[in-house]
Amino acid sequence: MSKTEVVVYGNPDLLAAAAAARLVTRIVDVQAAKGSASVVLTGGGTGIAILKELRESSARDAIDWSRLDVYWGDERFVPADSDERNEKQAREALLDHVPIDPERVHAMAPSDGEFGDDVDAAAAAYAKVLAANARPEDHGDVPSFDIMLLGLGGEGHTASIFPESPAVYEKQRSVVAVRNCPKPPPTRISLTLPAIRRARDVWLVTGGDAKADAVALALAGAGEVQIPVAGARGDRRTLWLLDRGAASKLTKVYQPPTA
Repeated sequence: MSKTEVVVYGNPDLLAAAAAARLVTRIVDVQAAKGSASVVLTGGGTGIAILKELRESSARDAIDWSRLDVYWGDERFVPADSDERNEKQAREALLDHVPIDPERVHAMAPSDGEFGDDVDAAAAAYAKVLAANARPEDHGDVPSFDIMLLGLGGEGHTASIFPESPAVYEKQRSVVAVRNCPKPPPTRISLTLPAIRRARDVWLVTGGDAKADAVALALAGAGEVQIPVAGARGDRRTLWLLDRGAASKLTKVYQPPTA
């Protein structure tokens, strides 16, 4: 049965450092248990800060980078060299600095890639990538990701699934094109909530007072149509990693020692 945990850190810097340390430990444990591991990355300030912390940590060398598969939960449908692109940010923050196998880095297509500006074709192609990497024991067309990192917006979106948008209603497809996003850039590619829920562990990592209402509503049991992040749950565990600002409207949380 899936369980939900909430951990609060004193400030955004501690949050990023602690999440990076947890990520190393979890990847190493999974690799020790089954040989390889998979992680789904997120963008945003906190998501990229975690990758920078990991790059700068000596513990990063405990990971066997040749046995790690990397995916993304969503991507801005912009040219490959755009600074808005999650993949570019992740490469600059971490992936270009570690000996990862390029064949195991599964990026979503950019708007100037092989599908041009056809975002639907790019989304369908990523769904095929997921299906190709799913194993018989995954019982479907999406890998059972070991760790999925997600952020959230102040209105409750996660990945690029926004409140009351077509993407939040999707039940069949694993990846969808997203248009007319309420925040730029307007066109994106995103995993759907059913695909997100295939992950063993979903880690929701966010900070700041602006996220406090969405965090509180999601943990109080809000519906996923209005608060999509409420539908982002891990098959084994859902771990909320917050700073004090993001947790300021919660009443029952575990407060770890402040470093």
